[in-house]
Amino acid sequence: MNVLVTGAAGFIGYSLSARLLESGHTVYGIDNLNDYYDVTLKQARLARLEKQPGFVFQKLDLADRQNMAALFSSHAFDCVVNLAAQAGVRHSIENPSTYVDSNLTGFANILEGCRHSKVKHLVYASSSSVYGLNTHMPFSVHQNVDHPISLYAASKKANELMAHTYSYLYNLPTTGLRFFTVYGPWGRPDMALFLFTKAILKNEPIKVFNHGKMQRDFTYIDDIVEGVIRVMNRIPEANPDWSSDRPDPSSSCAPYRLYNIGNNQPVALMDFVKAIETALGKKAQIEYLPLQPGDVPATYADVSDLMADTGFKPSTPVPRGIQQFVDWYLAYYGH
Repeated sequence: MNVLVTGAAGFIGYSLSARLLESGHTVYGIDNLNDYYDVTLKQARLARLEKQPGFVFQKLDLADRQNMAALFSSHAFDCVVNLAAQAGVRHSIENPSTYVDSNLTGFANILEGCRHSKVKHLVYASSSSVYGLNTHMPFSVHQNVDHPISLYAASKKANELMAHTYSYLYNLPTTGLRFFTVYGPWGRPDMALFLFTKAILKNEPIKVFNHGKMQRDFTYIDDIVEGVIRVMNRIPEANPDWSSDRPDPSSSCAPYRLYNIGNNQPVALMDFVKAIETALGKKAQIEYLPLQPGDVPATYADVSDLMADTGFKPSTPVPRGIQQFVDWYLAYYGH
């Protein structure tokens, strides 16, 4: 396939692109290489991709309507995987306009490009954060998600609504993937695993929010990539059983689907910290803090739809995944 991967220099975008290239696909990667976190890490990911045949990169911002339209008009993409977004729950509270530009304006440009160039399938990243104030566990794609508690979460919910509109109006097949706390080698420096590992090695205290009373459905990067690839190959169709009297949020009378991709095994934050300590062979100094605005105390994915439709369920144990990350971190940073 000829695949457009947006956010190709990002954590998930890089990992997916590498896997697609290994499988013989052509990958056209775009990224704006913003400085939300260390740009040299993004450049290092790109450098690895550029060594593989079949990879083309263009520095491009999703919000650049003119150049996005030009990209779609000059290439024929079989599938588009949108992984470019301004990430981070806490950052969205301090910098709301960047989320509007990237996650709303940028996504509208993606939808328009897919519509006009007759893309066969748009797969896009949503987030577990859309569950917001929901407390019924595990989180299911069949639940309503109308109460987000951060602009980041609201922007991802908006992406799902925008995608549905294009699926309905233009018969564009779209699949949204709600990722649950992704971690692993080449990960994001603003995420807990990266921050904790760095602090412990420097003998600095780690910041543990909600006084450690947190649970996350930590999902290893290889499981995320496998889930994305399985979904890419399953183009959604209208659900013949969908009823407007009892509308199921996960599907539609249009070619539209939503899936959770999570490990289906929430882990207590303090157990996560212990696994990092074990991998590093070093104890953490802990600073306990209250729950941050926009954060939720727990996430837990119901992945039964993903399993039923693709035959895949994430399964990497957290201690093994953390060890893989620590091994990469020590090799990359030379500690």
